[in-house]
Amino acid sequence: MQISYNWLKQFIEIPYDATQTGELLTDLGLEVEGIKDFSPIKGGLEGVVVGHVKNCEPHPNADKLKLTQVEIDKNTTLQIVCGAPNVAVNQKVLVATIGTTLHTSEGEFKIAKTKIRGEVSEGMICSEKELGIGDAHEGIMVLDGKIKSGTPAATVFKIENDKVFEIGLTPNRADAMSHWGVARDLKAGLLQRGVTSKVITPSTTNFRVDNRTHKIKVQVEDATRAPRYCGITMSDIKVAPSPTWLQNRLKAIGLSPINNIVDATNYVLHELGQPLHAFDTAKIMGNEIHVKTIEKGTKFVTLDGVERTVHEEDLMICDAEKPLAIAGVFGGFNSGVSSETTSIFLESAYFDPVTVRKTAKRHGISTDASFRFERGVDPNIADYALRRAVILIKELAGGTITSDLIDLYPKKIEGHPVFLQFQKASQLIGEKIPMETIKNILTSLEMKITNMTETGIGMTVPPYRNDVTREVDVIEEILRVYGYNNIKFSQKLNASTAPIGLVEDYQVQNKIGAFLTSQGFHEMLNNSLSSPKYSETASEIKGKEVKILNPLSLELSIMRPSMVFSGLETIAYNQNRNNNNLLLFEFGKSYSQENDNYNEKKHLTIFISGMRNEGNWAVPNRKSDFFFGKGIVAAIFDRLGLSDVNEETQVSDIFSEGISFERNKKSLVQFGILNKKLRKKMDVHTEVFYADFDWAEILNQVPTSNFHVQPIPKYPGTERDFALLLDENISFDSLRKASFQTEKKLLKKVELFDVYTGKNLPEGKKSYALKFIFRDEEKTMTDVQIDKIMEKLRKKFETDFGASLR
Repeated sequence: MQISYNWLKQFIEIPYDATQTGELLTDLGLEVEGIKDFSPIKGGLEGVVVGHVKNCEPHPNADKLKLTQVEIDKNTTLQIVCGAPNVAVNQKVLVATIGTTLHTSEGEFKIAKTKIRGEVSEGMICSEKELGIGDAHEGIMVLDGKIKSGTPAATVFKIENDKVFEIGLTPNRADAMSHWGVARDLKAGLLQRGVTSKVITPSTTNFRVDNRTHKIKVQVEDATRAPRYCGITMSDIKVAPSPTWLQNRLKAIGLSPINNIVDATNYVLHELGQPLHAFDTAKIMGNEIHVKTIEKGTKFVTLDGVERTVHEEDLMICDAEKPLAIAGVFGGFNSGVSSETTSIFLESAYFDPVTVRKTAKRHGISTDASFRFERGVDPNIADYALRRAVILIKELAGGTITSDLIDLYPKKIEGHPVFLQFQKASQLIGEKIPMETIKNILTSLEMKITNMTETGIGMTVPPYRNDVTREVDVIEEILRVYGYNNIKFSQKLNASTAPIGLVEDYQVQNKIGAFLTSQGFHEMLNNSLSSPKYSETASEIKGKEVKILNPLSLELSIMRPSMVFSGLETIAYNQNRNNNNLLLFEFGKSYSQENDNYNEKKHLTIFISGMRNEGNWAVPNRKSDFFFGKGIVAAIFDRLGLSDVNEETQVSDIFSEGISFERNKKSLVQFGILNKKLRKKMDVHTEVFYADFDWAEILNQVPTSNFHVQPIPKYPGTERDFALLLDENISFDSLRKASFQTEKKLLKKVELFDVYTGKNLPEGKKSYALKFIFRDEEKTMTDVQIDKIMEKLRKKFETDFGASLR
C-alpha cells in the first residue's frame, strides 16, 4: 500500500520529516518497506532556475547560433550558446545550470560546461520539451518579466515534490487502508511521544440537495450480503480531465488518472478508505437499482472487456433489465462513466467481506475496491464518504445534486464490547504499564471507555476495527502504541527443556534424508494442494478426497490424497526441460476423508527415472531398474536397523508391477513400477519406479534398544550353485523362503544371479540360477557337510515346487 506524505499532512500536523515519520509508522505496526521520491515532473526541475538575458548577439562562428549573457542572480552571469530562434535581450528564461540532469521523453542528459563552435557555454536555456513539461520545442520558454532571477523553476511551476511510503500492510489492518486510517494511527503514536495532534477530516457541511428531479429507486433484496447501501444522483456534470493537483495525488500513489468523475471516486477511496462507484444514469433502465443475486450462468462483461459467468452467490448491482456491476468487485462495461456522460448515480456501500472475497477469488479479480471490501471497511462512513465525493465532483465537474441521499441501513452495525484485565495485560506484555497510560492509549485509538475499576477496563471497540475482538487483541493494540522498544528486557535468560523420546521424527528423517542425498537423490517440496482429476486414475482414493471450501482454482481444490501425483508433476516439469535422469525423494503428508473422519498421513516417497549414472570412458551408462529401486528400499531398512522384513506381491491401480514390504504383519513400504496409464495422464513418458513409505509405521518399528557389535567371522564362507527348471509362476522369493526353512543355521544368503526363458526349454518353464552362501561361525565347513545340505535343498525344491536340476 502506498501513502503520500503530503496527502497525509492534510489530515494531521506531523512534526517529523518523512524518514522519522516512517520510523514511527513502523513502530506502530505499519511497516514502512521503503520511501520513494515523487515529482510530477521527473527530476523535479532541480538545478533549473529563472535567468535574465542581459545580452544576445550572433555567434561569431555559426549563423544559426546566438551567444548570450544570462544573469541567474546578482553575482552570477553565465555565457550560454543558444540555438533557439526566439531568444532575445531582456527575456526571463529557464536555465539548466551545470550539473543539472534533464529528463525528456527521449531520455535524460546531464548539463556540462562545454565549447560550441569555439565559444564556452555554461548551461542551457530550455524549451518545454527539454524540461519534460510539454511537447513544444520550436523555441525556448519565455516567462513573465516580473519573475525574479534565480527563482527555482519548481517554485515557478508550483511543483509539489512528495515522499511516498510503501507500507507492508498486514491483512488484519483493514482500518489503515487509507490516508485517514494511517493518520489515526499517527495521532495515537504521536500522543504517546508527548505530541498532541488532531486528525482533521474533510468537511461536508456545505452539502446541499439542489433539487429532486432525478430519483433512482433502490431496492436491496439481499441485506445479508449488503448490510448498507447508499446512493445519490448528480446531473449536468461535465466529464473532463482532472486538474493537475488531483492527477498528481493519484500518480504519487501509483494510480493513472482517467477523468474527473472516476478520479474523484479513487481519490475518496484512498483518502477515507471507502470504495465508491459511479454509474451513468442514461444506462440504468427503469431508473431502478436492485442489489441482489441473479441466475447462475448469466453472462456479464466487466469494465476490462472480459465476459464472465455469474455464480449464484455473486452479489450483483442490477437495473430493471440487466446487471450493471459485480458488487464490491468490478463495474460493468456498459454502465460506466464515459466522455458523453452528463448524469451519474453514485454508490457508496458496505458489502459482506466473505461474499466479496469469494466472488473476487472465483473470478480471479483483484481491485482496489475488492481489496478493501473483503477485509472489511467502516460500515458507518458510507454516507459521509458519499457526501465528500459529491462535494468534490461538484468542484471538479460542476453539476447539481438531483436526489436525496438514499441510505438503506436496516440494522446498524455497532461496536463490540471488550473487557481488559490489567493483570492479564502485565502477564502478556512482561511489564506493568500504568492504568492511566493504558486508558490514554485506548482513547487515542478511538475506543470508547465504558467503565474502569482497579482490576480492569471496559470499552467499546469501533466497528472499523474488526480485528480487535478479544482481550489479547486489545493488549496488542496497547503494546504497539506504547512501543515494543520501550519494554525492558531482563538480564536473566530463562530456558526450558522439553522431553525427547528415544526415537524422534526429525532425527530419523534427517538420517534417511542424508543417506538418500549421499546416494545422489535430490529432495522435493511439493504443494499439499492438488487437482481432483488425478484421483480418477486410482479407485482406492477416488471419493475420499478432502475438498477445499474456498479453493484458489480448480487445479488446487483438494488436499492431495496421494504423494504420487505431485511427484509425477515434478518429474514432468524436469523432463520438459530436458532433465531426464531423476533420483528424487520427499517427506510429506497425504489427506483423506471417510464419512466424517479426516485422516492425515505422513510419507517418505522415492521416485526413480532415467539413467542411474551418465556413462564415460571408464563407466558405462546404467539404466535405473526395478532392482536398483528395491535395493534403495532395502538399504533404508538396513540404515534404520529394521530386519526380518518380508515381501508380498502388491496389487494396486498405480503399479503395473509392485511389492509390499511388511514387518510384524504391518505394511511398511509399497514399491513398484508406476503403470503407463497413470504416467501418460501426468505427461511422463519414461518408466518410473516409486516407493511409498508409511512413515508413522516406520517410526513405530524403528528399534530403540542399543545395537550389538559382532566380530568379523573367523571362518570362511562357502558358495554352491543350483540351476533349476521351474514353472513360470514360481517366484524367487518363495524359493528363498523355502531355502531358509530347510537350513536355518548355516545358510547365510540366497542370490538369484541368472534367469532364462525361451527356446530349448519346455513350454511354461523358466530357468533360475541360485547362489547359496554357507558359513559356520565355529569351524570351517566340509564338503560332506555342504553336500548334505544341498541335497536337502534339492529335495525341498522338487517336492514343494516340482523343480528339477538342469
